[in-house]
Amino acid sequence: MLGAWGLGIDEESVYQEMLVSPAGGVEELAAHLGMTEARVRDALDQLVDLDLLAPSQDAGKGLRVVSPDVGLEVMIRRQEEELARRQEELARCKAAVARAVAAYARLRPNTETEQSERLVGLDAIQTWLEALTRGLSDELMSIMPGGAQSQRSLDASRPLDEAALRRGVHIRAVYQDSARKDGPTLAYAQWTAELGGLVRTSPVLPPRMVVFNHRTALVPIDPENSKLGALCTSSPGIVASLLSLFEQTWETAVPLGADYRQPSEDGISSSDRELLRLLASGLTDEGAGKRLGISVRTLRRQMAGLMERLNATSRFEAGLKAARCDWL
Repeated sequence: MLGAWGLGIDEESVYQEMLVSPAGGVEELAAHLGMTEARVRDALDQLVDLDLLAPSQDAGKGLRVVSPDVGLEVMIRRQEEELARRQEELARCKAAVARAVAAYARLRPNTETEQSERLVGLDAIQTWLEALTRGLSDELMSIMPGGAQSQRSLDASRPLDEAALRRGVHIRAVYQDSARKDGPTLAYAQWTAELGGLVRTSPVLPPRMVVFNHRTALVPIDPENSKLGALCTSSPGIVASLLSLFEQTWETAVPLGADYRQPSEDGISSSDRELLRLLASGLTDEGAGKRLGISVRTLRRQMAGLMERLNATSRFEAGLKAARCDWL
């Protein structure tokens, strides 16, 4: 039961035995558990490191058992810290491409330098999109975060995508799961699939990108500040990094025709798992909602459903039970 918290079989067995018989020594523990004394001593050392055993204050006693509620709370905090560390590593990985793109932020608007051009203004970006899409001969790959797409963006993309698809260009697009709940965006994604394009969705996405023919990419210079414009680049290093990021995102995304809410083998959907991870990493409801492309009200409703499933009365208790279920 405690394996999810980092305890091995020996440590768990020794801990449970000491809860039942706290006065037993190493020899007695070894006899009851069928273990060697060396294994018992190793397990005791590990339990001390995990703060599940502590030095006894009674004379003649070596160690005392820390009560499960106190000990497990300490372990939960450690798990949360480790989860936050992993989330930071993932964020750094996803931001690596964005940082490379941001290095070009000093480029003058609409000026070409070293196979890259900074585009400022929607008209400049749309002009380049039209030119690059008309020149498509192989594949168009795009990541579209933010959930619902603007009607203006959908209307501008439709004739370009239709012409490319009818020429036999392969189109792969990844939207956020929340886009499935927006009528116009979902209709556009379904229309793309009907014409032969491939569409998937994912709970959380890296910054927006469009890659043309595996050679040219269009990305925002700063995903948090659209006023800085976009970068159109054919620099092999940047494009290769973007292609790698796209393929990683594509592999973990769910096809449009599949139920993205379908629980995995461990009983939780990818959307619910991402919500738990984001909140456990310390994000506010507003921050987590932005990452998931949903409103704060929708996020809280989703969290309330999770708490009901877990029979939890607080988010802390929900986090504890989710970790026990290996949902985190």
